[in-house]
Amino acid sequence: MKHIHIIGIGTGNPEHVTIQAINAMNAADVIFLPLKGAAKEELAEVRREICERYVTRPVRISEFAVPQRQTAPKSYAQSVDSWHGEIAHIYAELIAGLPENGNGAFLVWGDPSLYDSTIRIIERVRQQADLDIDYSVVPGITSIQALAASHKIPINLVGKPIEITTGRRLARKGLQAPATVVMLDGEQAFAKIDDPGAEIFWGAYLGTEDEIVRSGRLGDVAADILTLRSEARQRHGWIMDIYLLRKGRDFEE
Repeated sequence: MKHIHIIGIGTGNPEHVTIQAINAMNAADVIFLPLKGAAKEELAEVRREICERYVTRPVRISEFAVPQRQTAPKSYAQSVDSWHGEIAHIYAELIAGLPENGNGAFLVWGDPSLYDSTIRIIERVRQQADLDIDYSVVPGITSIQALAASHKIPINLVGKPIEITTGRRLARKGLQAPATVVMLDGEQAFAKIDDPGAEIFWGAYLGTEDEIVRSGRLGDVAADILTLRSEARQRHGWIMDIYLLRKGRDFEE
């Protein structure tokens, strides 16, 4: 049986990589490294640096191109499902190339459990491909943890719930929870929230040398964040950012 290690590697700082992750990388025969085009070459370089730093035995690095998600004329869910199907086909070919009883590894940005679909796609491969495989998951430092560390804050207010959502849903539903972590916000939904009591804690390229963070009352800093985000995206060709919207104070009923 072939085995796949799904390894969380943190948000871009090689020092986020855990000892468990290093051991899993060194247990692999092949590490599969995704390429997402020239604009996101930095993401591939971080993975290469992690391999160079921590892999201490002969392990083959196999780079592969990730197809772009096609949106029209499908719904969001339909387009993601179709995209996952394309990636599952690529994964199946990569895994089929492993030696008998061999080990492969996928390095996942952040943590495999949070807004990443590697686990889903590997399960799809298991169900649809004629391959005898199993897999294990190694947790990684999430962008939520990195955001809180950079701002030196707890995410939650005492005794209050946390919502983790996307920019798309925030734009549609509005701000509802006392603490709302927003990921995958390509439309900058925070700028559309009109709530005088809301604070924002924003960060981009967390854990890397290019890290940018801003915080304050949402109405005071939203325009500044929009400018910073636009300039950073133009400079790098891509952006990964996340933010926390928070209302209220500790111990308030």
